[in-house]
Formats: sequence, structure tokens, C-alpha cells
Amino acid sequence: MQEKILVLDFGGQYNLLIARRIRQQHVYAEVKSYSGITLEQIRGEGYKGIVFTGGPNSVYDPAAPHFDPEILRLGIPILGICYGHQLLAWMAGGGIEAAENGSEYGRVTLRSSGGVLFDAVPAESVCWMSHTDFVKSVPDGFIVTASTKNCPCAAMADDERNLYGVQFHPEVTHTACGSQILHNFLFKVCACRGDWTMEDFVSKSIESLRLELSGKNALCALSGGVDSAVAAVLLHRAVGERLTCVFVDHGLLRKGEREQVEQVFRRRFQMNLIVVDARERFFTRLRGVTEPERKRKIIGEEFIRVFEEEAKKLGKQDVLVQGTIYPDVVESGAGNASVIKSHHNVGGLPDRIGFERIVEPLRELFKDEVRAVGLKLGIPEELVMRQPFPGPGLAIRVMGEITEEKLTVLREADAIFREEIVSAGLADAPSQYFAVLTDNRSVGVMGDARTYGWVIALRAVSTDDFMTADWTRLPWELLARASSRITNEVRSVSRVVYDITSKPPATVEWE
Repeated sequence: MQEKILVLDFGGQYNLLIARRIRQQHVYAEVKSYSGITLEQIRGEGYKGIVFTGGPNSVYDPAAPHFDPEILRLGIPILGICYGHQLLAWMAGGGIEAAENGSEYGRVTLRSSGGVLFDAVPAESVCWMSHTDFVKSVPDGFIVTASTKNCPCAAMADDERNLYGVQFHPEVTHTACGSQILHNFLFKVCACRGDWTMEDFVSKSIESLRLELSGKNALCALSGGVDSAVAAVLLHRAVGERLTCVFVDHGLLRKGEREQVEQVFRRRFQMNLIVVDARERFFTRLRGVTEPERKRKIIGEEFIRVFEEEAKKLGKQDVLVQGTIYPDVVESGAGNASVIKSHHNVGGLPDRIGFERIVEPLRELFKDEVRAVGLKLGIPEELVMRQPFPGPGLAIRVMGEITEEKLTVLREADAIFREEIVSAGLADAPSQYFAVLTDNRSVGVMGDARTYGWVIALRAVSTDDFMTADWTRLPWELLARASSRITNEVRSVSRVVYDITSKPPATVEWE
């Protein structure tokens, strides 16, 4: 029987990140909403352990998400994180209050006094905090095992009942020893074997999709990017000829994008591929639009309308397949998360669509996991490891109104930047890199004459989950070559700048 961990979701933004960190240690984890699973179901599933996630509420608020306290008596090890830590204490009879010394956000020094969770963890380390409430008094049977300057109970433990809580977030990379703490819970407390692999995910997904979509026709929204490519191949393995891929050329593609998609999916994978030239249609809808969210909404709606029209031509198409991944879901405001920006395949969808439903086989995966799935499926490495490209395309890398002139300038500048990174042998160093055409013009001089051209911004970030990202320290020589080529080879560009903002406070994309 496959061992698994239940991540019980109480509305935190990092719920699937917790599951991802657990899966990285080769233990299968599944996320279930606290309101979507019963105590009896938990008892019957044979979970090796349970993690209570964070959340935006205060446990003492009657409207806050709670669960049956009997869960503490199931004999299943529990780790509470942030809100889950407070909820665990609340359920067991502890006291929770608003922090008197102010909230804790960001990197904080953690001092631990030992215990199983902190095995092989230094007495002092850095953790990531994000809370306003704290555990004022620990429940009977618990002891405090870690603290910070402003949080007297940063971690607690009841070893006899295998109940543990941490106020900080061990799942984020900013917590220096977070992986070790999760490892200790999984292997020292839950006694996991750690034998789950990505092959398991692939095989189970194909089998599940085969049963779920038996006799149904599927239409895949193929953008040509990594996510939709992996989703397409996964579905093709499950339903074969009943899958049709539709690639929409909305005129917002990178240089050579359409040609590459046709080459790979028609010739290499022999898939049913329809290419729709919808450039004029999209440009008409986007004319005069400058607000980023409005751009995304328009593109999302037009995508769906194009797919609906193609589906009608093909005959009955039951489901729409999309390459949605978890960061798309979080940023589009799914569940209790705040809307950061609408992705065309999540928050950008219209209310009514002409399909029975949408199938998103990668919805619970992060980018690196999607790539791992792609490699397991036999997709060529050059396609799996290619640069991520947003569904709205260059529309969200052209600031302000979208015009043919702006798109031409950006395509050339972006191609040059990517070429220089590849030539420098750094193609895999930044997680994502691209050019942005700002909506600003700048005075320049060429051949002793005054110019007034566009400002191009170059962006490169390093991340392993795209939930947080740091700007990449590219060699100055590389940036100098890219800047020189762009200003010399691309008409109407007078200045090139480099974006050195991390996420947060910025997002990876500019819009």
C-alpha cells in the first residue's frame, strides 16, 4: 500500500508548497480541504501523518476554519504549521492571543532547545514567520521546543501523542533548516519509507485520466509552452486519438514560436494539431487596452471562444484540457488566496464555457515537477527545459497599448537576450529570463544625432517553485553584450535596463 501524508488545508497560500516539499522527500502527499473530508474518511485512508496548513484567520474567531478535535486522538502523527500550529494548540486546550509585541513577518532568528523535529538542526537558525497571533500557553502534555525574540512558542511538541506544531513556515526556502525539520517529521515521527517517485505520479495520472475520460473527446489548449506541452502528452497517453490539440496564434508569440510548435507536435508526436490564425481577432479586442488585468481577461475569454468554435467544427468535444500549474492558481486568487494577477487559464476564464468541464492534470504541480513529468513521458529535454512563456504571451511584456510596432521591437530584443544567455552557457542558470518593452521612451544619441526610442528592460530570476524568486546576478559582460546588440540591431530602442527586483515584492512578469 502506498504510504501517504494528508495536508489538511485551512486556507493558506502555501498548502501545495507543503505537499511539494514532502514529495521532494519521496513521500506522497495529497491536499484536502478541511471542509471536504470527514474524520471517518481520514481514519479509513491509512495516512502516515497529517499536516495542518497555515491560513489567514484567527482560531478564536467563531467563523474561522476548525476541525473535529477527535482528530488528535486518531493516533496519527500531526504537524501544525502557522495557523495549523495555533489550531493544534487550540484543539488541545492551549491559549491563543494576538501578539503584544507586534506581528512577525519575514526572516527571524529561531532558537531551538532540541526535540525530534530539531534533530540535526543548529540551536540557532533562520526561519520565515508570517503571523499576528501566537500560542500564549501550551496545552497539557506539550513542551515548548523553540522560540524567537517576539514569539515565546515558535514550536511545541507532545512526543507521547506525536503531536507537533511550528509557528514558522518550514516549507519555504527562506527557512534555512525547513527541509530537515520536515524530514524529521516524515521519517523520525511518521516512520515513512520514502519510496514514492515521479513515475508513480505519471502512471497513476494516465490510468486515472483513462478511466475518467473513457469515451470522451478532449480538446487541449496548446500554447507551446512547457506546461501545456506536458499536459498534452499526458492526455495523449491516456486517450490517444480522442485528443485534439489546438494551437492559437494570437500574434503575441515569441520569434519562431509557431514554427517550433508545429514541428514538435505534428512531426515528432504525431498528434492531432490544429493551428488557428487568430491574430486579427485578438488585436481588434486589445486595441486601446492598457490595463494589465483587462488584457489578461480579454485574452482568456478570446482563447476560450476560439476553442469553442474549433470544438464545434470537430463535432462533440466533451472536455477542455489546460496546462494550469499551481502558481497560476495561487496568483489568480483560488480559494482564500488574494488575486495577484489573473492567468488566462484560471482567473482569466469567462463564466460560461462550452465544455462539460475543464481538465487540468498538472494543477497541483510546480514548474520543476512539471518538467520532471515531461522527462518521464519522454518529451525531448530541449522542449521540457525551455523557457516558461505565459499564456497571454507578449501582451504582458508590452507595457501599455499593444501595437504591431511594439511587438516587433520586443520580439527582436527578447530573441537577442535569450541568444546571449545561451551563448554564455547559462541557459539553465536563471529559471526564467526575457525582455520587456516598457511604455517609456528615452533620449539617446546615435551618429551624433538625437534619438528618442523605447526603453527595454531585461529580466532574469532564479527560483525552484516560482512562488518566490530572486533576481539573477548575470555577468556584467553578458548584460553589456545584450545591451549593445539590442541598441544596435533593434530599431527604435535607445536604452536597456536590468530589473533587480525579487519576488516578492514584484512578480516574475511585469504585468
